[in-house]
Amino acid sequence: MRKTSKPKKTKPDNFIMLPTVDFCFKELMQDEKVRKGLIAALLNVNPTEVESTTLMPTILRKRYPEDKYGILDVRVELKSGVQIDLEMQVESYDFWANRSVYYVSKMYTEQIKEGADYDKLQKCIQVGILCFSLFEDDKCYRRIALCDTESGEEYTDLIEMHVLELSKLPPEQQNETDLMKWMRFFGGTCEEDFKKMAEKDEYIGEAYEALKNMSEDEIKRMEYEARQKAIRDYNSYMHSAERRGIKSGIKIGRDELLKQQVKKKLAKGQSVEVIAEDLVEDIDVIRKIVEGL
Repeated sequence: MRKTSKPKKTKPDNFIMLPTVDFCFKELMQDEKVRKGLIAALLNVNPTEVESTTLMPTILRKRYPEDKYGILDVRVELKSGVQIDLEMQVESYDFWANRSVYYVSKMYTEQIKEGADYDKLQKCIQVGILCFSLFEDDKCYRRIALCDTESGEEYTDLIEMHVLELSKLPPEQQNETDLMKWMRFFGGTCEEDFKKMAEKDEYIGEAYEALKNMSEDEIKRMEYEARQKAIRDYNSYMHSAERRGIKSGIKIGRDELLKQQVKKKLAKGQSVEVIAEDLVEDIDVIRKIVEGL
C-alpha cells in the first residue's frame, strides 16, 4: 500500500502562531485538556471538577426562513448540560453586546423542543475574549448576568456572559487567578510570553505545547497565514471605505453650507453675479444652486 505522507514540520526562527487569530484559537480548543483548563478558570473551579467538554456544532439553526444564522467560534457542552460559547474577537465591533446577547439567547432557546418542560433548560454562557476595549473603565474581566437593577440580586444564573478585555490587562502581580493567567497567555505576542505563562499552569502548558506543534505544521501555518491575510484585506477595505465616506461626508457638508449661504444672500436681494463674487465661487455653480432652490 502507498504510504500517506505526513504534513512537513518547519518552524522558522521566532515564528509562533498567536491565539488571538481565530484560526489558532479554534485549533487550540480542539485539545480537551486545554478546553478543560480554560473552562475551569472561567467557572472558578478546579479543572478536576470539569468532567467532560464536548465540542458541539457551531452553527445555530434557523427556526424560520427569515431568521438570521449564528456561527460561533467554539461551542462546548459540559456533562451537566451547560453550554458555553467561546468567541475570540480581535477587531472592534460596534454591536458586540447585541451580538453576544443574540448568541446566548439562540443557544438557550435551541435546547427546548415543542411540548418540553422549562425545567429541562440548562445554563448557557457566552464568553467574549476581546482585543479591544468594550467598556470605558479599567476592569479587564466581568461576569454579566440577569439581576435586579436596584438590589443587584441575581434573577437567574441560566444565562450569563463573560467579557475578557485583553487590552486592559494590568501589570502582572503575584498570586493571580487562573483566569488572569489564561488572559495573559491569550494576550501574548511572542514565544517568551507563552513559555512564561506555561510554567505557571499545567493546562496552559498544554496549550503552549499545542501552539508550538501547530506552528511547526506547514499546512496549519498556511491556513493560519491565509486567515491573517483575509483579516488584513478586510481591515484595509474597511479603512478605505471609511476614508471615502469621510471625504464624501465633507463634500456633502460643504455643498449644504454653500446652499444655505446662497439662500440667505438671495433673501437679501443679491444677484447671482454678486453672490458668486462674494463667495468666490464659479457663477455656473451658483446658478445651478439657485435653480434647485
